[in-house]
Amino acid sequence: MRKPKSKKSFFRKQRRLSEVEEIELLESWIGFGKPDSGSNPLSISPLPSNAPIGRIDDDSFSSYCGSTKFDQLPLSNKTKEGLNDSKYITMTEVQRASLPHALCGRDLLGAAKTGSGKTLAFIIPVLEKLYRARWGPEDGVGSIIISPTRELACQLFEVLRSVGKHHGFSAGLLIGGRKDVDTEKKRVNDLNILVCTPGRLLQHMDETPSFDCSQLQVLVLDEADRILDVGFKKAVNAIISQLPKQRQTLLFSATQTKSVQDLARLSLKDPEYLSVHEESVTATPNHLLQTAMIVTLDQKLGMLWSFIKAHLNSNILVFLSSCKQVKFVYEAFKKLRPGIPLKCLHGRMKQGKRMGIYSQICEKRSVLFSTDVASRGLDFNKAVDWVVQVDCPEDVASYIHRVGRTARYHSRGRSVIFLMPSETEMLVKLQAAKIPIQFIKANTKRLQSVSGLLASLLVKYPDMQSLAQRAFITYLRSIYLQKDKEVFDVMKLPIEEFSASLGLPMTPKVRFMNQKTKCKTVPEEAYNLLQDNDVKDTVSKASLLQDNAVKDIVSKISRENLASVNSKEEMEDSLLLMKDTPVQRGVNEDAVPSTRNLKKKLKINVHRPVGTRIVFDEEGNTLPPLAALADTKAGNGLLQLDIVKDRYEKVKEELKQQDKEDKRQLHQRLRENRTKKKLKLKRGRAEEEEDDEMGEEDNSASDREETGNRSTKTKRSKIYFDSDIDDNERKEENDKMSFGADSISLEEQEALALKLIWSN
Repeated sequence: MRKPKSKKSFFRKQRRLSEVEEIELLESWIGFGKPDSGSNPLSISPLPSNAPIGRIDDDSFSSYCGSTKFDQLPLSNKTKEGLNDSKYITMTEVQRASLPHALCGRDLLGAAKTGSGKTLAFIIPVLEKLYRARWGPEDGVGSIIISPTRELACQLFEVLRSVGKHHGFSAGLLIGGRKDVDTEKKRVNDLNILVCTPGRLLQHMDETPSFDCSQLQVLVLDEADRILDVGFKKAVNAIISQLPKQRQTLLFSATQTKSVQDLARLSLKDPEYLSVHEESVTATPNHLLQTAMIVTLDQKLGMLWSFIKAHLNSNILVFLSSCKQVKFVYEAFKKLRPGIPLKCLHGRMKQGKRMGIYSQICEKRSVLFSTDVASRGLDFNKAVDWVVQVDCPEDVASYIHRVGRTARYHSRGRSVIFLMPSETEMLVKLQAAKIPIQFIKANTKRLQSVSGLLASLLVKYPDMQSLAQRAFITYLRSIYLQKDKEVFDVMKLPIEEFSASLGLPMTPKVRFMNQKTKCKTVPEEAYNLLQDNDVKDTVSKASLLQDNAVKDIVSKISRENLASVNSKEEMEDSLLLMKDTPVQRGVNEDAVPSTRNLKKKLKINVHRPVGTRIVFDEEGNTLPPLAALADTKAGNGLLQLDIVKDRYEKVKEELKQQDKEDKRQLHQRLRENRTKKKLKLKRGRAEEEEDDEMGEEDNSASDREETGNRSTKTKRSKIYFDSDIDDNERKEENDKMSFGADSISLEEQEALALKLIWSN
């Protein structure tokens, strides 16, 4: 007699049957309403809210190309439950345009503005593809989602977890900066969905035994233009070569690539190109107010400091060119205490610290100094009020991604970019790319100079000086390596003034430049013309200038770059002005005195006349050369050869001894310099690897701790490395060289002084 089946096995069988029936229904529904190739579902009129959903009769289904809500799409119940739990009800434009094509299994290139919801546009097709294929743990890797940065990969993984939590798929996050590589190698073959960065994925492909992607169903490249860039070229080529060609490929970005070479590398088959906002009036979010200011290089930090002081109640994201700049500005401003919490984010930080900083900026008001590592895809939960670009982005696409960190979805945001007079061509390129950017001026009443404060910081904290030097060199190198020479020209930068603005006492050497840099800034007349509100008058004045390049720059700036302030209160409280006020070129110099005189160096005339040595006798009469060696008894003034020869041998022996001593000191000095360089390199490597402890520590506590450490330090004795002389000889030399009051009496000092005088 058979045993009755348990309730669990009964419900499990029923669930399998219901899943099979649901998959058959979804396949029929998708095939019935498949959109035409090359069509844009956005052009179809939206479905009414009371339209039937799913099967209408035995042979027909409802259309899903004009869907505006997720429940109108042919999605599984598990995906719909995950969307409802995550409060995703209505689709955005990019989701309405891409999901009908992606659910059909077509390759896709999706381009849309930042903050428009591109993540769900590829997360949903991944879940549905594997669900309809009844993918299980034993099937291995079914989908790979590649992100250019670790923070973005973590963000994608969280969205995948929230939307796909009712599915039974196993997913893993593979990113660099983590030490559990061995654990990943043991479990990576059991994962169905991988969210990863290119380097970590390639590492597992090369090192993990039996890592198999031959059954891959869907490949997703988020921020595709960045992943296909030169920086990831080798890694991406190696990854693509190990993936099957029979797969679905989805590419999404705010600035999508159309390169035939890139598309050929990915083996795309008849891809659908959907540029959702191609016909839009602007290439950036509609609720974003974008402004630009002309700021000279040596005034940038003063302008940034004044901006932060004027917006202490806002969340500010500040973009700089290099990691060293981020570290220096963060450390300097933290010690100056602007009155708002400061944080920093760059690629040299450890992964745990980076994720902690990312979560903190989403929760409370602060200022985040960052490199372009935070410019791609990151969603700060509408927490960023201002995006400040202190350094000019490398191209228009980088600008779009930077300002996209604010004004997410339907929220509002503001941005400002500091352009040097030599970078005004970027303003013309932004306008040509349908970016509505306004040209504004600074409220000179609220400007403050920080060069003097930075100089005092470098004296008070010696470690800050090396940070300032590295920030100076890395910025110049970033400008030197830029490809767009119309905008970036290191020869036009005021090098001396920039170094003084960082508080450096001397300008560091820039070895990567072949020739000496000279200050070739835009003339004074051009700067004043750029600040003029009357554009017609400005253009007429520009014709009087001799520099043709300045004529072009000035004439390209149109009346649309100028605007007006809504109220007098906003004009007085804000640092940024859009009203006719007398513009002062620079910050208030009376606040802090100049740190260093930047006058031209004096040239030494090598052909100047040289003096001659004259010897006098005891009566004050001049003597001929070598008179001291003449025969004074004979009275004929002839030289005595034996005396000359003895003196020559004596001087020769003294010079030999001095030469030996000089060589010994030189070798010792070279050894010490080599030792110092080795220690410096070790400290540099340690700084790059260490977690700079740039979190939430109290500034006052850290200052007190540093002061305490300095006060408790005792004077250490010098340590000599690889010295040729022993301790006893060194002690004897020190005894000979010491002339202090404790080691010799006053009478002995007088006698020694008289002896030295008479010996000369």
